[in-house]
Order: sequence, then structure tokens, then C-alpha cells
Amino acid sequence: MTAAPTVLPDSGDLSPYVHRVLPRSSGLFWDGRWHEGAGQAIATFNPSTGERLAEVASPASAEVNAAVASAKAAFPAWAGTPPLQRAALLREAARRVRLHSRELALLDAANCGNPVRAMQMDAEIAATQLDYFAGLVLEIKGETIPTANGALNYTLREPLGPVARIFPFNHPFMFAAGKIAAPLAAGNTVILKPPEQAPLSTIRLMEILDGLFPPGVLNCIAGGRDTGAALSAHPDVEAVALIGSVGAGKAVLRSAAETMKRTLLELGGKNAMVIYPDADLPSAVEGAVRGMNFTWCGQSCGSTSRLYVHRSLHDEFMQRVTEELARKHRPGIATHLDTTMGAMASRAQYDRTLHYIQAGIDEGATLLTGGRAARDAQLKDGLFIEPTIFTGVRPDMRIAREEIFGPVLSVFSWDDEDRMLAEVNGTELGLTASVWTTSLNAGLRAAKRIQSGYVWVNECSVHIPGAPFGGYKQSGVGREECKEELLEFTQLKNVNVKLG
Repeated sequence: MTAAPTVLPDSGDLSPYVHRVLPRSSGLFWDGRWHEGAGQAIATFNPSTGERLAEVASPASAEVNAAVASAKAAFPAWAGTPPLQRAALLREAARRVRLHSRELALLDAANCGNPVRAMQMDAEIAATQLDYFAGLVLEIKGETIPTANGALNYTLREPLGPVARIFPFNHPFMFAAGKIAAPLAAGNTVILKPPEQAPLSTIRLMEILDGLFPPGVLNCIAGGRDTGAALSAHPDVEAVALIGSVGAGKAVLRSAAETMKRTLLELGGKNAMVIYPDADLPSAVEGAVRGMNFTWCGQSCGSTSRLYVHRSLHDEFMQRVTEELARKHRPGIATHLDTTMGAMASRAQYDRTLHYIQAGIDEGATLLTGGRAARDAQLKDGLFIEPTIFTGVRPDMRIAREEIFGPVLSVFSWDDEDRMLAEVNGTELGLTASVWTTSLNAGLRAAKRIQSGYVWVNECSVHIPGAPFGGYKQSGVGREECKEELLEFTQLKNVNVKLG
């Protein structure tokens, strides 16, 4: 049994409790044991306050090799474990995640800057993914193929081997817990590589799950880009699944090419939200603010950061959006339960966002609101940027074309549907999109024509368990959160048996 979770208050500032929930371990876990790191330790900070939280071990190449060797050695027995036994362990992992959800949420709030109350939803999402894929273990099956020669021909789906899962800083423990589900359910072993900016909740998760899976089945090696690159290139890693930037995805593809390993990539987005003239205004206004994910400071690859508003209602719509934004989101200390918008995850993200805001001003966009660091004296030591909206944006501007990964919304007005949809599709990315209209024909027409892997009509941001999530164009390879993700971690074998 795991230790009882830390008891936390239901209101107020949880900052005094952060040090009670910090992990006690190093950040390197394989073969069922914790290890020290021979690489240079990585300091990790609280982006709301600048406080140094911990130093996390980093592996040298020998330790990366040891972690992979552990996963490889554990693979045959885990692949041979009856599927329902694997499912039972995944369900127990889900139970533990729910049990410790508040302390994991607090750790992420302190380490990645997202509001603690919102991060509690991440625990439920992760636990749901564990339960969902536990329920699919019996769907890893083949089929029989008719033959004309009296033979029996059938297929088998078999696991791949050690799988590396590399994920970013915006939802660390949700990705850590939720993304082990599909490969483990399919019979693979897993090596997690948490984000160097916010590794603490993943390390704590490994402590919570310690002893649940057989040694070597679930492993974790913290570290920087070099660690991720070493896993991507390792000849004994059979698949790499990455959630990250387009640049990181291309680097993984280049490394994976040397050994022809499988890849599953959920990459960046410059996602569009389209407001038709007949849209229900109150719902669409709320959706425009929610879809931008200001709660996470826009640090979400699914954020609808390009807003296309029909010219006939542009001014009224933007006035309402500005009022809705002011009412709902103002930067605050992420570990306070009343905070609805946190801090940027790192100094690099903070500086990058301010750079793009200046680029928008320099290129002639109109700054409607925000556009600077938060001015509240209580936030002076943190990485806070006001929620920012630009209007009068042109398709050739950098803020219109490049993923900022910050709280910056670019607004366009339109009156010609064909031209608007051409502009919506005029980027190299195509992850999500959102369309708001009361016309069924217009909604379905736009959903058909928009080049994105996940399209909402009169909705945004919601993910449905079992619905394939992934991108078109350079926004990714493969699909997650569905049966297809499970099958991504299998390989198909054909068997032909001559009878008689």
C-alpha cells in the first residue's frame, strides 16, 4: 500500500504545504529501484515566486543504457502477463492517482505555474485514461483471413518492447500518468522522460506507483534534451512517443530513422476559432476565452490562438470578449486555490512570449488589452504576463503564423468564407479548430474544409475519451486518447497454417 496522501486545506494559499509534498527521490528509477545520477543535477524552480524547489538527478549515458536495459529485460514477462492482470494493475494505478490527486496538483502548480485548482482536473483525466485503456486490453486481437487453398490464415497483435514517452511542462503529471496507460496495456515496458522545467510531479508519481508494477516495467529518467535525444536514438528502444514542439518532433524523427523505430508525435498548433455571423454570441464569447486556455497562460498546443470573427459582429464581439476575459482571468500565484491564471513555466517561455508581443506591435497589429508583464506587486518575483489580445492581425504577421505558447490571442475579421478558410488553412500546422454557428450546414461545411485533426462545432477544449486526438500536416503523427493509440504500440504478425 502507498502512504496516505498529504491533507491539504480546501481554500486559501497552499504555498506553505509545497515542501510537504516534494518527492524524496532522485529522479532516476529503473529495475524497481531509485538511483543517483552521474550527470549534472538540474535545479528546478517555482515560476510563481522564483523559489528554488529542488535539484533533480540527471543521467549520464551509462545510466540511460541501464534504464533501457532494465525495460528490455522486463519486457518478455510483462508481454506474457495475462491481459486482465495488466488491466488490474492499471486500475490500481488510477486509484492511486485519484487518492493523491491534490498533492500532485499542488506539485505541478508549484513547479509548472498552472493554477492548483485547475490541475486537480488533470488527475481525473489521467486516471480516466488509465481506466479507459485497462478496459481495452482484450481488444488487442487479430483476425482470420479467408483463403482459397484450405489454409488457416490469421493475424496476431504483439507488443513492441521498451517504449520511451517524452512530454512537456504544461501538464506534467497528467501526461506522466495518462500516457503510460496505452503502452503498458498493450504489453510494452515504459521509460518516462519528464520535462526538465517541471519534473517533480512525475518523480512523485513514480514514488506513489513504486512496487505496483514488476521491476523494469515502468521506469523514469529525468534530464534535459540530451536524455530525450539518447532515448530517441537508443537501438533497444522500440518506439518513441513525444508531446512537444514541431522542432522536437523533427529531431525525434531524425533519431528514430537510424533504427526505424515507431514514433507517435503530438506536436504544436496554431489553431483557429471561427465565429459565423449567426453564432450564439454569449456561448461563442465564452468559448473564445476558454478556447485560448488562458488558465494555462496559453501554454497548450490545443489553444485556439487565432480568432476569426465575422466583420458584422466584430466590434461587439471583441468588447464582450474583453469583458469576459477581465472577469475570469487575472494572473495570480499558482498555488492559491482562487487563482484562475498562473505563471509562465520558465524564463525562456516568458521571454519568448514578450518577444512575440513586441513583434505584434512592431508589425502593426492593434493591442486591445494586456501586452506586458503583470504589474501586481505580489507577483514581482514570478513569470507573469497579462492576458493579451491583438486585433487587426494580418496573415503575414509572426503572431498569425508562429506558435507562441503564451497568453496571446490574435484576432482577424472576415466576410468572405472561402478567403477566410484559405487563411485558416494557410499554416504548416493543423491540430485543432473550433467553429461557432447555429447553421448545421455551415458548421459541417467548415469542419469538412478545415485542415485540422480535431474540430469542435459550438464547443472547444473538451476531449472525449475514445475520440482520436492528433494533428494534420506538421502537427503530428498518429492518434492518441483512443483505441488507435493502443494499437500504435503493437505490431501485426500474419500466420499461415497449411491444413491437411
